[in-house]
Amino acid sequence: MTERPPTPPPQTAASNPSGSSRPPLTPERVRTIEINRLNAKALRDQREAEARKQDAPSLNRTPGNLAAGQKRPYSATTSNVPSTLRDGRSADSAKPGGFRPLDDIQPARNFTKFVEYDFSKMTDTKGGFLTVEDDPHNKALYAKNADEKPAHMTMKEWERHQLLRSLREQKAGPFEPGLSVLKKEENKVCRECGSLEIDWKWEDVFGCAVCNACKEKLPEKYSLLTKTEAREDYLLTDPELKDEELLPHLERPNPHKSTWNNMMLYLRYQVEEYAFEKKWGSAEKLDEEFEKREGEKKRRKEDKFKSKLEELKKKTRVEAYRRNRRGDGGGEFGDEVGRGGKHTHVWGRPVNNEEGVGLKTCVECGMEVEELEF
Repeated sequence: MTERPPTPPPQTAASNPSGSSRPPLTPERVRTIEINRLNAKALRDQREAEARKQDAPSLNRTPGNLAAGQKRPYSATTSNVPSTLRDGRSADSAKPGGFRPLDDIQPARNFTKFVEYDFSKMTDTKGGFLTVEDDPHNKALYAKNADEKPAHMTMKEWERHQLLRSLREQKAGPFEPGLSVLKKEENKVCRECGSLEIDWKWEDVFGCAVCNACKEKLPEKYSLLTKTEAREDYLLTDPELKDEELLPHLERPNPHKSTWNNMMLYLRYQVEEYAFEKKWGSAEKLDEEFEKREGEKKRRKEDKFKSKLEELKKKTRVEAYRRNRRGDGGGEFGDEVGRGGKHTHVWGRPVNNEEGVGLKTCVECGMEVEELEF
């Protein structure tokens, strides 16, 4: 049995007895076939559209009356829109761009309590506070932060403005007071060396005419003291330090934190003159008052320590008495608890505490006892 060839053999002249073959299609023939196909397709689409128009009235009914497998056309769902349906289209919606105005759209029933505000028609009352419009002549309303750059200034202009303000405060550069050649006796000179180059800022604040060279040469006289140093070292009170006529001071920003209060700096020789001559009389009397206050402070600390020690002893006696009453093996004060024997303290080397009082500590139980010196 012979095998079938995978492909049919080519046709020969014997298989076509007539000897005639189909001629190839020419371009004109292909063009004619394509035109006929398109005309037939257009005619078929036209007939199907006419058939859908005829069936549209019968299909524009409820879904229950439709035949199985049929769908309502799009025209059936958009032809009769009920009046209760929220539709943004107007009557002229068929026209391009025809929409209902926003005023005609009504909110839904669940959102009737919602109020939509028109912010363009509202007036900002600034929460009831006064504004520049209410009182244009009030300069306090125009006050702004001095460290904030104004909007109309460039960065270069703002830096120049800050430099000029610093020179004006320090009375230096172009803001330094002038010297008169005609009235030399009115010119202020340094109280130490007689120089004309004095620190005008110090002269304005402290009333002290001194040059920068003498300030560096004599720090024990012209150095600055803080408020805490003047209060603790010279025993001055806060009302005295706040009185600018009594003790003038120079304010500087706090170096520890910018949000804290400014530092109040005092001139050393002015503080010493007031403390030694007016308040205490002399430096020796100030030292006596300082030693007296330190002794009172130490005595108060010792009294406080002794009172706490007496209170601790009372509590310990009460606890030992209660244990003895309960029968927990308690005994006299100093007995060893839990072992039934008497505890013997082994004292270590006496050590002075911060208050200068000698304390001895038991090595075994840790009890501390004050060492009394006779």
